[in-house]
Amino acid sequence: MTDKAYRIEKDSMGELEVPKDALWGAQTQRAVDNFPISGLTMPRQFIAALGLVKWAAAGANSELGLLKSDVAVAIQKAALSVSEGGYDEHFPIDVFQTGSGTSSNMNANEVISRLATDSMGAAVHPNDHVNMSQSSNDVIPTCVHVSASMAIQSQLLPALAHLSAVLEAKAEETRDVVKTGRTHLMDAMPVTLGQELDGWRSQVDHATERLGDTMKRLNALAQGGTAVGTGINAHSRFGDKVAVLLGEHTGIAFTSAESKFEGLSSQDAAVETSGQLRVLAVSLTKIANDLRWMNSGPLAGIGEIELPALQPGSSIMPGKVNPVIPEAVAMVCAQVVGNDAAIAMGGQSGNFQLNVMLPVVAYNLLQSIELLANACVCLADKAIAGFTVNTDNINRALHRNPILVTALNPVIGYELGAAVAKTAYKEGRPVKDVARDMTELTDEELDRLLDPAELTEGGIKH
Repeated sequence: MTDKAYRIEKDSMGELEVPKDALWGAQTQRAVDNFPISGLTMPRQFIAALGLVKWAAAGANSELGLLKSDVAVAIQKAALSVSEGGYDEHFPIDVFQTGSGTSSNMNANEVISRLATDSMGAAVHPNDHVNMSQSSNDVIPTCVHVSASMAIQSQLLPALAHLSAVLEAKAEETRDVVKTGRTHLMDAMPVTLGQELDGWRSQVDHATERLGDTMKRLNALAQGGTAVGTGINAHSRFGDKVAVLLGEHTGIAFTSAESKFEGLSSQDAAVETSGQLRVLAVSLTKIANDLRWMNSGPLAGIGEIELPALQPGSSIMPGKVNPVIPEAVAMVCAQVVGNDAAIAMGGQSGNFQLNVMLPVVAYNLLQSIELLANACVCLADKAIAGFTVNTDNINRALHRNPILVTALNPVIGYELGAAVAKTAYKEGRPVKDVARDMTELTDEELDRLLDPAELTEGGIKH
């Protein structure tokens, strides 16, 4: 680049070159120069939250008589444009930066200051005006909570509701399909496919309930604590007003945290939220793997269902089709569990009055939310909604299952039942035929006691 590609900016540490067309200033440029680490920048959702927090702060300061109305309006207009994604290319700082996120906070202050100054035709200062009543130490923890709450509300909860609805519909569609149950991957008593899918639906619904409970704490904001939690340089009602304004704008019930000292020094609510995401990842892994097993084959596996054929499965074996969606979902879940470990490590890094791993907590938390939301929709639409049932395979295995003899226990006892089962296994005969030979039960009694559909309803058959 030529010298004309740069302009000179200065801060309390001196002068430095900044790209001529960049909206940021000296402090952002120092961070760009200091942290050429990953090439990963803060997520879109985080920048959206950062813009909204600056918008709400300007509004609160104006209402409290601390900021002139024309300056507040200019800041709010610029902050909303940042929040809505109009200037994402002007947020270049690496995720792996100063642990408080000061660099990202100053990045927002400088960009919004520049936009507001251009709009007003008068100077709007990044610290004195845009950052009024704030510190990076309360802005960034607030943005962690706001961005995660918004992402859960707009992405994950709708995705979970969609997956639950698809599972419920598929469970109803298959409620009369009786199949062999499996425990320890071994043949067990019959269940219906609908019952199996309803178990998955329950897991998904419980994930929604857990997130709803956690969000009561995630929605409590640190804003107003400023540097160390005491609220120095901020009006005593500033934090409450920011929470109200953010709630009105987003429709989320944000509150001002009861203890700003906790809000600055810990990330317990983020760790808790990540823990709930990990539970969901574990649930989705179970569902994905069950689908893979049930789809296995088509000839040498279980072959109970056939997942939609989405793409060729092999570069060398013609005609092979793999369960690609459950595999992708399982990989998402592995990533989420890994992210949770990083977030837990980040949560441990609250030293005295400040947590110093805020950017990495935010990055991993938001990635987990987005990955899980997208995975739920893919699993619902591209695997569960469209799979077909191989009733011939299911029935063939079901009627030859010696474990059906369990239903005879109340009548013939465990020991004789075990002998019937072992003989059926050894001779490869249906349990009903063997029981006819080894017990005094009539064909009518055996038909009634060993009806697979009846056995899925539980209870003792008299």
